Amino acid sequence: MEATKTAAEKLAERKARLLELHKKRQEARTDNHQEVVAEDARKKLPKNWEARKRQAEWILADDKARSDAQAAGKDYERLKLLEVSAVDADRIEKKKKRKDNPDLGFSTYEAQTARQYNRLVKSMPARDMAKYERQKEELGDAFYGGAHTTLHSRTKDTPGAINNMVQDLEQQIERRKKYSRRRIYNDDADVDFINERNSKFNKKLDRFYSEHTAEIKQNLERGTAI
Repeated sequence: MEATKTAAEKLAERKARLLELHKKRQEARTDNHQEVVAEDARKKLPKNWEARKRQAEWILADDKARSDAQAAGKDYERLKLLEVSAVDADRIEKKKKRKDNPDLGFSTYEAQTARQYNRLVKSMPARDMAKYERQKEELGDAFYGGAHTTLHSRTKDTPGAINNMVQDLEQQIERRKKYSRRRIYNDDADVDFINERNSKFNKKLDRFYSEHTAEIKQNLERGTAI
């Protein structure tokens, strides 16, 4: 009787274990199906969905923080600046400057001259009205200029203005040193083409077969090919 009970208990344990495994398999199957459905839904979303979602969340959080600040009678823009580090503030300021005056590269000489003019105007010092009035009194009618007005002998540049001009010219020279003209052809490369189309075709062949034909090419150039 004891042996029969023991066998029955073992059978019951096996059934309970089998039932537990069956439940786990069903749970895994359900989780797997849910993940497949979720992945399929993610694939159907736009490519920039995650970025748009983060932006929407940031806008909602920003609106909530702004409303809380207004309710508390605080300046929200000032509170935002208190949370920005000096490094981040400098980076944001540089980004704004690049956005306001983007360097789109060389397009025309007129555009380059206009860009240079705007840069020089922005770097001009603040207006000195006392100096303006003094020059107006000294020059009289010649202050406004005219067809026969000569100011070369009546005005004199200050040492500070001359130093600013020299400094600006030196900065232009340093910037030009960083520019380099893009060369279409390498002057030191071997000329193995007869026109532009043949050059592109040879480059394509060299890209795929250069490692296999390097020795043959060298033998042909040396004249030792069999």
